[in-house]
Amino acid sequence: MLVKIIIAMIAFAGNSVLCRVALKGIHADPISFSSLRLISGAIALFLFLHIASERKKPEINWLNALFLSVYVFSFSIAYVSLSTGTGALLLFGTVQLVMTVWGLVQGEKIAALKTIGIVWALAGITVLLLPGAERPSFLSSSMMVISGLAWALYSISGKNVTDAVASTAGNFILSIPIALIIPLFFYSDLHIDFTGLTLGVIAGALTSGGAYLLWYSLLPSLKASTASTIQLSVPCLATLGGVIFMDETLTLQIALSTVIILVGIGFVIFSDKRSTYR
Repeated sequence: MLVKIIIAMIAFAGNSVLCRVALKGIHADPISFSSLRLISGAIALFLFLHIASERKKPEINWLNALFLSVYVFSFSIAYVSLSTGTGALLLFGTVQLVMTVWGLVQGEKIAALKTIGIVWALAGITVLLLPGAERPSFLSSSMMVISGLAWALYSISGKNVTDAVASTAGNFILSIPIALIIPLFFYSDLHIDFTGLTLGVIAGALTSGGAYLLWYSLLPSLKASTASTIQLSVPCLATLGGVIFMDETLTLQIALSTVIILVGIGFVIFSDKRSTYR
């Protein structure tokens, strides 16, 4: 399971990097990139469903498809002006809050050590808002928070999934009408070149479609608070990707938040392992 989690988190970080490369390099606008991402994911999962999964039928869940679409479009719009690491911090900070609260409402018991880990990891997010930190714009921050809310709801729904392949494929396939309709309202601003097309297909088929299928297969065995906290590793990976591939600056605030988040995740994982062996 640990290997699958690591692969999923790297893919999630990859989405942030691919999106920023496409948008910052003006290889695509956020609407075109989002639509291409959803359609590419749908095609890849449809083929996987029929070739590698004994011709299973996709599951129909319009609400999950809506959550997925809101997440993808808000994600790209937010990344027009956010740095890779800052965007990921806002996204998964929101996911952490929503999924932890949902777990508590559902009666999930959180041990003292795990509580310390969650609070510690969330402290890493607050470093972003400290005096002297580079503050993101209100519009971009709001769109990323909306994206985080949608992803949290999508992940919560995934805990009840019995067939990750059929469910994920169905969610992407049902998102196609949304991916085709929304660009009609922004047709004058649409543009995409070959690089943008390539990045969009990779983001859709691999780091989205494939990774979300993997994530849905893991969610039933993870507690909500654990699943949300693990995802806080993504900002660390995304920040590193931004520094390597986009020459973004690794600021003191981001470096400090990365260390704090990783320590918090360590507490959460250790707490879960200790409760398992009791």
